[in-house]
Amino acid sequence: PAGAPLLPELLLHNGTVYRWNRPIYDPGRDQPHLRLENRLLPAGPTVLDTIANAAFFFGLVRKFRTADRPLWTRMSFKTAADNFLACARTGLEASVYWPGIGDIPVTELILRHLLPIAAEGLRQLGVDEELIGRYLDVLRARTQSEQNGAAWQIAALRRLEASGLDRSSALTELTRCYWENMHSNTPVHTWPLP
Repeated sequence: PAGAPLLPELLLHNGTVYRWNRPIYDPGRDQPHLRLENRLLPAGPTVLDTIANAAFFFGLVRKFRTADRPLWTRMSFKTAADNFLACARTGLEASVYWPGIGDIPVTELILRHLLPIAAEGLRQLGVDEELIGRYLDVLRARTQSEQNGAAWQIAALRRLEASGLDRSSALTELTRCYWENMHSNTPVHTWPLP
């Protein structure tokens, strides 16, 4: 593009540093642009799951950002990091610390506290009530069933290996089942185990 700097060092940096939020400069072919990539949302495994995750996230961010006392002023970074690690290690079985509540199972935190906050944030963003219900109900059901993508994969692999398949064959069948379920676009909490 005429006049737009190519900035090859910045492009190299963008291709090698993967932050959860990162600015991306792209000189493009016709018009340069700058965008902010938000890479912290968990993947689907279906489009419906992905949209539900995004609705939950953006509803929470909206509400927390506009709160009289933002969450990040009530929780230390160490506590947030400890919560993150607990959830990374044990998923929906984790217990976390939450300001004003104390220690709480993450499923209870989601169901009793975070889903209502996300719904209010989505209302503030002008999202239709029917869509709020549709997408947050996916999170509610996933939390109640405690079957997210990771839990389904672990349980499916264990079941396949218990049926007599060796690890390689079980992983192949797991991938086939995952692919089939993913293309059904039914939320992961409804996926049957093989």
